[in-house]
Amino acid sequence: MEQRRVVVTGLGVVSPIGNDVPTFWAGVKAQKNGIGPITLIDASDLAVKIAGEVKDFDPSKRLDPKESKKMDRYAQFSVYAALEALADAGLTKEDLDSERTGVCLGTGQGGSQSIEDAVARLIERGPGRVPPLTVAKGLANFGPGQIAMTLSLTGPCQTIVTACAAATDAIGQGMRLIRNGYADMIFAGGAEASIVRMCMASFINIQALSTRNDAPDKASRPFDKDRDGFVMAEGAGILLLEEYEHAKARGAKIYAEVAGFAATCDAHHVTAPDPEGRGVARAMTLAIKDAGLKPEDIDYVSAHGTSTPLNDPIETKALKHAVGDHAYKLKISSLKSMIGHCIGAAGAIESIASILGMNEDYIHPTINLENPDPECDLDYVPNKPISMPVRAFIKNSMGFGGQNAVVVFKKL
Repeated sequence: MEQRRVVVTGLGVVSPIGNDVPTFWAGVKAQKNGIGPITLIDASDLAVKIAGEVKDFDPSKRLDPKESKKMDRYAQFSVYAALEALADAGLTKEDLDSERTGVCLGTGQGGSQSIEDAVARLIERGPGRVPPLTVAKGLANFGPGQIAMTLSLTGPCQTIVTACAAATDAIGQGMRLIRNGYADMIFAGGAEASIVRMCMASFINIQALSTRNDAPDKASRPFDKDRDGFVMAEGAGILLLEEYEHAKARGAKIYAEVAGFAATCDAHHVTAPDPEGRGVARAMTLAIKDAGLKPEDIDYVSAHGTSTPLNDPIETKALKHAVGDHAYKLKISSLKSMIGHCIGAAGAIESIASILGMNEDYIHPTINLENPDPECDLDYVPNKPISMPVRAFIKNSMGFGGQNAVVVFKKL
């Protein structure tokens, strides 16, 4: 049986530089920096006092206030972005075939703020004062579950928890659900709200975060020799995936085709990637093959590009392993330079920026790349955008536990 093709017909985003797609995209094109002092939590005793916070988020603009109070911030982001993707696709809830529409959402931490708040109550006030909905609000699947309940979707509803690779994995798995005939439409992507004292302290203690508290706008600097860690960020990105003939029949606006996907595991270390990047290189090779393309067909790479000392040179090596000398012809950039690292939401938010760019023949830069690392010797589009046609691009994601996920998007 011929495989069904999968396209992107709707986009929704909540991010440190905008809580809807037009504002977010304007911010990307202005090279806006979304990183600043932490306001969501008490950071007075934390060694890191900066993050990429979502600003001025008002869930009541799209969510029922009574229902949103039952949700962790992570779930609010999830539903909010999904509703934007639905509207962007020119659809309403009533237009959806409930049994043929589903959700596939990635996250790293799930409802971590709800868990932390409940533990504090348990310690301070005893078990009788732990909120009854703590378990539900803390569960990773509460985000996709709330999307499904809000839109009355009874198709597949899946949660992908693969750390920083989660959203990219979710897009790939969502594509497979449609490709293999299990659904016609999938809300796919990721959400995260991990600017929480417990999470921040843990990342600080493993020395993963930038400590540039006095220069937050310069803290996230992927591929730069002076990088000193990633910047924690939050948000959500949702792509409405749709079977191509289904989208064509209703006259849908089509942003891109989701052409290929692969996932691998380094099986190497809890937090460090394989030193040669062979796991993510294999994922790139397999994803390009799955898309029916050759390495030379790829024009751009939306890099994982975390701004950590380990990740950036390893991802550089991986690109060389995967595509050989073509690596030197690729344009590569990291959106994390502007918004920080949105953990389980990163792959989706970064995919949205790159899809919008592909539609406008525009490649966003890696900002703060002022002192190139000799080990990172490819074209990372430093500081200024490039105008050029992009036929196809790959989105790389690498997560703790050795998780690697790669999706290939192409122009129709």
